[in-house]
Amino acid sequence: MKAYRLLTEEDTSAFCHKVTDALSKGWDLYGDPSYAFDAGTGKMRCAQAVVKEVEGEYSPDVKLGAL
Repeated sequence: MKAYRLLTEEDTSAFCHKVTDALSKGWDLYGDPSYAFDAGTGKMRCAQAVVKEVEGEYSPDVKLGAL
């Protein structure tokens, strides 16, 4: 199964740490990062998709953050 996650965070080092943590756990970058202004908070937000090949079959109960 190929698992997919979209990592999001404010545009701070916390976002880079979140992506680095996923990469260190075997996830691969998927596409380019995205940036958008969050009018509600007045801050920029980042997003990066990641994918990972894992054993098993897909189920909505899969805890993607635990893979």
